[in-house]
Amino acid sequence: MPAVPASIPTSLKLPSALKLQLEEDAKQMGMSLHAFMVSTLNDAAQRKRLRQTFAQDSADALAVMKSTGTGHALDDVRVYFSQLKAHRQGQGEQPAPLQPKKMG
Repeated sequence: MPAVPASIPTSLKLPSALKLQLEEDAKQMGMSLHAFMVSTLNDAAQRKRLRQTFAQDSADALAVMKSTGTGHALDDVRVYFSQLKAHRQGQGEQPAPLQPKKMG
């Protein structure tokens, strides 16, 4: 199997106004324009993958809920996350895991 290079050169033709904005953003971040663009593209690709994973996880959870007839009531979820937030801020006990209930 051939070795994969650490990086592959590419070129982008940017609108001049966008390039100026990117240069300013990079400067504010203390980064070179190149490093800023690589970081920005990496972040965008990661967000896309996270959205895809979230959408698939949501579809899977809905399928399980429909097939089993069990799930979590919205009020229970809100209380759980409120308690979890308080716990993480050192203001309460860790909440017990939510248990699915028969949904009507």
